[in-house]
Amino acid sequence: MSHTEATPGSSLSAHRRRREMAEAADGRTVDVLVVGLGATGAGVALDAAARGLDVVALDAHDLAFGTSRWSSKLIHGGLRYLASAQFDVAHESAVERGVLMTRTAPHLVAAQPFMLPLTPLVSRGQASLTWAGLRAGDMLRIAARTPRPVLPAPRRLSATEARHLAPAVRAAGLRGGLLSWDGKVTDDAALVTALARTAAAHGARILTRVRALDLTGTGARIRDELTGEEGEIRARAVINATGVWAGTLAEGIRIRPSRGTHLVLRSERLGALPAGLHIPVPGETNRFVLVLPQGDGRVYVGLTDEPVEGAIPDVPEVPETDIGFLLDVLGSALDVPVGRDEVVGAFAGLRPLLDTSAGGSPDRTSDISRRHAVLTSPDGVTTVVGGKLTTYRRMAQDAVDAAVTARGLHAAPSPTAALPLTGAASPERLRSLPVPRRLVRRYGTEAVAVHALAAQDPTLAEPVLPSHPVTRAELLWAVRHEGALDVSDLLDRRTRIGVVPEDRAQALAVAREVLGKAAAVRP
Repeated sequence: MSHTEATPGSSLSAHRRRREMAEAADGRTVDVLVVGLGATGAGVALDAAARGLDVVALDAHDLAFGTSRWSSKLIHGGLRYLASAQFDVAHESAVERGVLMTRTAPHLVAAQPFMLPLTPLVSRGQASLTWAGLRAGDMLRIAARTPRPVLPAPRRLSATEARHLAPAVRAAGLRGGLLSWDGKVTDDAALVTALARTAAAHGARILTRVRALDLTGTGARIRDELTGEEGEIRARAVINATGVWAGTLAEGIRIRPSRGTHLVLRSERLGALPAGLHIPVPGETNRFVLVLPQGDGRVYVGLTDEPVEGAIPDVPEVPETDIGFLLDVLGSALDVPVGRDEVVGAFAGLRPLLDTSAGGSPDRTSDISRRHAVLTSPDGVTTVVGGKLTTYRRMAQDAVDAAVTARGLHAAPSPTAALPLTGAASPERLRSLPVPRRLVRRYGTEAVAVHALAAQDPTLAEPVLPSHPVTRAELLWAVRHEGALDVSDLLDRRTRIGVVPEDRAQALAVAREVLGKAAAVRP
């Protein structure tokens, strides 16, 4: 690959979409049709294509349009599942975290330090219990064979050290802190984009803005949402990976969505944050509010775990009760509480939890297992539900295994545990790239090509807006290579600009200008 080009075969664009849309609906029968292009669906497309199967993957909206762009950006090692005795889920999470950090996406997933401040609201008993949990989490790391240099050991901090990591934490009565490490993805939507592009490089047809109107075990009736044209895609196996919408396309699937809300603050409000924070929720033994510095001038504060009833919206709304709850918990640890007017943005995602209760449902969605399930309907549609961002790869592997078995397809074993995603390379190679570290953490080896765009046209080196580091070159790259079709794709998913409404409004003109520039160049 040239230093000024994208990974061969991986570029997604409007031109490629038009061509592959025509191919997919031309009457041929493909091996696997995947519906849904969040982390799990994109992972399924990659897993199937990497096994040598002929794959079409579609989504009614965009890559990472649903739950996969609303996470905490954490790649959890499974600590929270130990507390509820879900040992298999905990081990699986730790293993998949290690896969991402050491093999498949070391450019996107790195170690994130967290500090739990030992304020007067944290009893010594609770501190001891939490410390025992952190040590158990380190045992999970060992069991998953993740090297110590990748994830350092937890340790106790003095009050002075704790204040250094979080100057905004209330000093009065502070006894110290507990430092731990977990995985963090630069951007969950960027991970999905990398999965989809890697699948495309293996021959999968990735079709956004294509809605499945109904599914059977032999294909789907579809509608191109850009043109309104309807058609049919025939397939030997069909996999439903639509998350919280899974029950609308397959019979017998019951989902209990859980809402996870995050607030967005400007970084200067909390000062320097070399580490994230775990702030215990008063009255809870194993529930924390997370303070998550993003490295782009923003900090996320989350998250809630509230059941959602009724129709499932395309974009979940954030209720004021969630905002108030998060601000109250955050304020319990800070010198000066954060005011409602200092919340510059908020977003919520819906976890697709599988409801397996026979009689009554659990009182809280936090009590529902995060295990995933692969189910096959009477007409042969394979549905994968549950789980979480961290374990998308294992979910995808299990779904393809089930579909291959159920439909009698011939396919190689899954290679994805050792298959690098677009842009991945060894830490040594990534460190040697002569471009800004921020670009490497997002694009990996392709950062050189993104940077080269700005070298060719100095106007592309300009930030999209003063308060955010994303450049015009990154927007142009997203249109040319990441499948972005409109301003929402650019601002809300290929970048995180859109999570702050004020920033989004300021960036609209630039996004439209870049789309126009890209359209003026023949593919």
